[in-house]
This record gives sequence, C-alpha cells and structure tokens, in this order.
Amino acid sequence: MNENVKDKNRPSGPIKIGEVIVEVDRDLCIGAGTCVALAPRVFALDQDGKSVILDTADSELEQTLLEAARSCPVAAIILKKKSGEKIFPQ
Repeated sequence: MNENVKDKNRPSGPIKIGEVIVEVDRDLCIGAGTCVALAPRVFALDQDGKSVILDTADSELEQTLLEAARSCPVAAIILKKKSGEKIFPQ
C-alpha cells in the first residue's frame, strides 16, 4: 500500500478535504489514472491498480477535485458536501 495514504484504514475514503467529502468506489474503479494525472496531490493508484487518497490531499481546491471526478470514465469518484448532499455524480 502507498505509504502516503491519508487514512490507511480507509484508503479510498470517505475522507474530508476542505469542505468536500471524497470517496472512491473501489468496485467501480478501473485504474484509468485520469484522477492521478489531474490531481496528483490527491490521488495515486495502489498495488491493486485502484485509486487511493493521499495525505497531501488537504491542500487541493474543490474545483480540482471536481475536475478529477468528472474525468473518471466510470464515475468512481464521489464528491459530497459535509451535509451529505451529493456534488458528483449527480
């Protein structure tokens, strides 16, 4: 497992980053890596080729998180407000 994972017990979230809760659905994730390319301080691929959330994610902007989520070909990145309201996918 990547040593820089934000939460080793929940490497794919849900994790609060700023005002957004981020989670990667590991069942949907196909390891395309577009999230890593767009937000390399937030996402990395683990040994299984699944996206995990890095401990450097706290400094990322909500817009970057949204761009990364939208880039996922299988919509495996879920973004929610703290209230639980879904931001993406709709």
